[in-house]
Amino acid sequence: MNDTQIAATASASEKPRGYVSYAELQRHTTRSSLWVLINGIVYDLTAFLSSHPGGTGPLLKYAGKDATKAFLPIHSLGVLDTLPRSARIGPIDLATVPHAANEPTAEEKRIAKARAALPHPRTVLNLSQIEELAKCVLSERAWAYYRAGGDDETTFGENRKSFSRFWFRPLVLNKVSKVSTASVILGMPSSLPIFISPAALARLGHHNGEMNLVRAAGKTGILQGISINASCSVAEIMSTKQPKQHLIFQLYMNKDRAASEKLIRGLESDGFSAIMLTVDAAVPGKRELDQRTKGDWEGPAANGKVGMGEGNGIAQSMSGYIDPDVSWDDIPWIRSLTGLPLIIKGIQCLEDAERALEVHKVDGIVLSNHGGRGLDYAPVPMSVLYEMRQVRPDLLDEHHVFIDGGVTRGTDVVKALCLGARAVGLGRAFLYANGVWGEDGCTRVVEIMREEIVLGMQLLGVTSLEQLTPERVRYVDGERIRSRL
Repeated sequence: MNDTQIAATASASEKPRGYVSYAELQRHTTRSSLWVLINGIVYDLTAFLSSHPGGTGPLLKYAGKDATKAFLPIHSLGVLDTLPRSARIGPIDLATVPHAANEPTAEEKRIAKARAALPHPRTVLNLSQIEELAKCVLSERAWAYYRAGGDDETTFGENRKSFSRFWFRPLVLNKVSKVSTASVILGMPSSLPIFISPAALARLGHHNGEMNLVRAAGKTGILQGISINASCSVAEIMSTKQPKQHLIFQLYMNKDRAASEKLIRGLESDGFSAIMLTVDAAVPGKRELDQRTKGDWEGPAANGKVGMGEGNGIAQSMSGYIDPDVSWDDIPWIRSLTGLPLIIKGIQCLEDAERALEVHKVDGIVLSNHGGRGLDYAPVPMSVLYEMRQVRPDLLDEHHVFIDGGVTRGTDVVKALCLGARAVGLGRAFLYANGVWGEDGCTRVVEIMREEIVLGMQLLGVTSLEQLTPERVRYVDGERIRSRL
């Protein structure tokens, strides 16, 4: 949901007033007079109804009611301060709020019980355990949005399985007591060859949202991508950033090029160190898990009317501004607007890798299929990386090529680096951990990856990232191995 659109379009006919009774709030439930309660304050959003980015469904659903629980996971509170003064009706009279309105729902009771049984983050040994815990404590809506893959989720599954097709060729009798994982990525130092992939709506899992991820990345010394659809504002994110911490802004091209231009021109002054243009999701994939549990999201139908019951899902509902006609012609245009390094995220074949790096000379590319959330049966990043190593190793040796998708172990990272990737991104793992323990969970993800990467390097017989070469892995046909057993 676009907070800027809220601030620009919301208005009201009512003047600010004193305390509002709950009974009065309940009288304003129509398209001609629509009030909602958010964080103890009543707002008139009548004028905003027709232009709400998520459609009219959410506003009509909460008309005359408390919308706080639906609002907070996807907005920063600061956006309410930018609304016209006339939109603020006044504080709710707490004495008039019925007791039933504050009763926890069945799902909230389930989540509270699950959270009470959570182990300490230090006792969790791997990312799969964190994912299992996240499924227990996240809301149905949050889990569905984070976890969903495209169609039958074949690519989602293959992203993970693909790492098992590469086996190590360890060296022995090497001194491995001291291992360095330090890396420099496009001039930005990182304590590990991993980064937090940009992912939207971290507030669905924790009220501090992306701020938790920023704090954890800063403390552990790794890079982070910030989604254009982050649920925290740029001001909130930058307020938690350490002075020398590097953040990369993830960009979708807007149908309104003027809006994109304004955004891009301001990124450097905002404090971002690079831009990551996502190109593998010009249109959202069919994420059925998300669509089945769309919750309070309701996107507008093609005819401009509300698509009630159409199962749009969160991804569909918030992607209306994304231009499906983004093209290679946009690359030089972006270059003309900023001096920040430009990374193209979503390369899925060798030809596009060559075009991005050699023709358009972008600063880096990310081999990615959007975490298996877009085209089902799209190639997995490890397969594209392996093809590049076989056919165009010079591209890997001379340019910054990254991958993301399907990483669950530190050894997955080590394998990708052996084939030539400069760093590997993780997205869902941080969203899950944020939903379970907040900042401490995100920090634990980095700790686990550090432990597993270091151990994997030691057992492989290497002590620096430079020693992770193609000779240290080989491709193994998994089907052939199983047929021998």
